[in-house]
This record gives sequence, C-alpha cells and structure tokens, in this order.
Amino acid sequence: MNAKPLGPIPPGFATLDGELAIGGLTASALASGGTPCFAYSRSMIEARMAALRAVMPERISIHYAIKANSFSPILELMSQLCDGLDIASGAELAMALAAGAQAARISFAGPGKTDAELEAAISAGVTLNLESEGEAERALACAERLGARPRLAIRVNPDFDLRGSGMKMGGGARPFGVDAERVPALARRIIAAGCEWRGLHIFAGSQALDAEAVIAAQGATLDLAARLAEEIGAPLPALNLGGGFGIPYFAGDIPLDIGRVGEALAGRCAALPPALAGAELAIELGRYLVGEAGVYLTRIVDRKESRGETFLVTDGGLHHQLAASGNFGTVVRRNYPLAIATRFDAEATEVANVVGCLCTPLDRLAERAALPRAEVGDLVAVFCAGAYGASASPADFLGHGRAREMLV
Repeated sequence: MNAKPLGPIPPGFATLDGELAIGGLTASALASGGTPCFAYSRSMIEARMAALRAVMPERISIHYAIKANSFSPILELMSQLCDGLDIASGAELAMALAAGAQAARISFAGPGKTDAELEAAISAGVTLNLESEGEAERALACAERLGARPRLAIRVNPDFDLRGSGMKMGGGARPFGVDAERVPALARRIIAAGCEWRGLHIFAGSQALDAEAVIAAQGATLDLAARLAEEIGAPLPALNLGGGFGIPYFAGDIPLDIGRVGEALAGRCAALPPALAGAELAIELGRYLVGEAGVYLTRIVDRKESRGETFLVTDGGLHHQLAASGNFGTVVRRNYPLAIATRFDAEATEVANVVGCLCTPLDRLAERAALPRAEVGDLVAVFCAGAYGASASPADFLGHGRAREMLV
C-alpha cells in the first residue's frame, strides 16, 4: 500500500533515549500522568517571539489572539511576552484578566457580542472592535447606562482579502466588520458621542505561507487605513493590521519568510502618510506564536488488521484534534505531522492508519502513514498542536472530556 506523506515535524524537538523529548522530558515522562495530553514547550514559544521581534520594525506591537490557545499558563506567558491580547468572547475577557493582562492592552473583536459582554468590556476598560453599526449603538447605550466612556475601534471589512490564506476574513460580504465605505460615518458618530476613539482593526485572512501575499495585504491595509482616516477627518490613534502568518502543516508546505515580511513592513513604516504618522501599529497573531510549540500525545490501545490495512487505535482523537482529523475547514484530507513518540528515532517499516477512540469514521489522525512498527502502549505524537487543538475541538463529544495540558 502506498504511503500518504506526513506533514513536516517543526524544528526544535529533541530525541532522548530514543523518544521524543519536549522541554527536556521524554514523551513517556510527560504522559505518565495520563493520556491523552497536550505538552507545550515554553522555550519554543520564547524563541519564536524573540525571532519575530528581531525582524519586525520596532514600532510594531505584537498581540496574541488567545483563541489559538487559552490554556492559563500560556496566557500568563503571552501576557508577559506580547504587547497585547486579542479576545473574542466574554469568557476570554475573564481569562485574559485572570492571566494578569492589563485591560488597556486587551482588544475585543468578534460578531454577536451580547449586551452583557459589551458591558463587561466597557466596565473593564478594554477596547471594543465594533463589528457593525448596530453593535456600535448597543455599545453606546451600554456605556450610557454604566456612566462610562468606552474605548471603541471599528473592525473594517476591506475590499480585498489575503491571497492564498487558509481562511478569508475580509473582502466580499462578511459577518466580520463594517464594510469599508461605511466606516467613516460610523467613526464620526463615535467621536461625536465623546467616546475614546481607538482606530481601526483590519484582518484580511489567516494561515498564509506566501510572504509576498502577506506583504501585499499589509500594504493594502495601510493604504486603506490612511484613506479612511482622511475621510473620517481625524488622525488614526491605532491600527491593528491583523495577522495571517501561517505555519507548515502538510507535506510540501514552505515556512513563511518572516524576514522578508519584516523588511517590507519596515519600509512602509519609514514612509507612513501623515494620517498614520502617530498611530500605534500592531499585528495580531495566534497560531504563528504557539502552534508549532505544542504536541498532542495519545497512547495506542489496540492494533488491528482489517482487509489488508493496519489500524493503530489510540485513546485520543478528533475530540481534541479536530483540525488534525481533517474536519476543521480542510477540503481535502492531508496528514498533519505525526510520529511514534516512543520510537522517535526508529525508521519507518510499515504503512498504518492512526485512528482515535470515537465511534465515527471521521476520527482519523493519520491515513496510510509510513511509521515504525508500533504496539499497544506506544505513544503517538501529533505536532503543530499548540494552536486550535484543545481550544477548537469538541472535547465533550461522546463524553470523553478534555485532555490534560501542560507547559514545560
């Protein structure tokens, strides 16, 4: 049977006594408290942040989008390493504040904010990225009831998207943001109401690996923001350029040339138009900061043969790794990076399917993968599990519950 390629294992992982090691501990040691579990490498996150800081212009702030991974030790670490946290719900607001983030460094985006969420955000003093004129009016009404001066920005639905992105967030008809041509009137309404005007949030797409596409989107974002500021008739205090920086998940993926992105952004920052000269500029990243630093460990509980194919059945599955199973927006199912963690330095000797414990054919972690022969008790490692794993998977599906998480 022909093997289907696995995605590339991120650099930075070690082998110890023949096993995968994370943070100086073997997979067996990390799994000793029970499987399935997520292990996140503190040193890899810190190294990613340092590398990003080294190539980004000094005036660019780096925000962490906590939807990527909201594990509390991760949030505490990111609140120290980053310049701000971006949230998308009232629950995430509570998490960010509990992690020690200052309210002035938190921004709240996302459609469908309830009045309770608006009031909580206004009371805390975070920046609301308004998604519609209706939401703006509700926010103003909430602020009046509270007797507070809200910090308001507008999320813009631009007339372009991030070319080649895995998930498009702008361009065309979208539930996200206010169509660009309607932004100036809404901004003037906010300013006239006496609110603290916090500028614009423009997010065109996510999971892009093409540096030139990212550069083009950032350039278009700066051009659009400058034009809107002129139409508003007031300098722009802040601009969130969004993110979209991707990581390699699949065979053939080439890592984003972040140095090229930083170089181009530095050139733009050196020649900003007057409308943006005093603006606080930020990029908003999630998976790029933490995705490659996480590993999902699950134990093989059964090895079976069926009509000529081998199945390694684990105690984990799509309820923790929805994306790796191919059920999180992927059109064609491809294999994530995966390995037999307890035989990390062994050569591949067989082709096997790795499946989870759920009673559905969708629960497949690897399809026809070339792997060392594995037995019951061996550990499987799914890589690129630091983002949109635990935070984006149906943990309660079939009653199996959440996986353990640890920062090591």
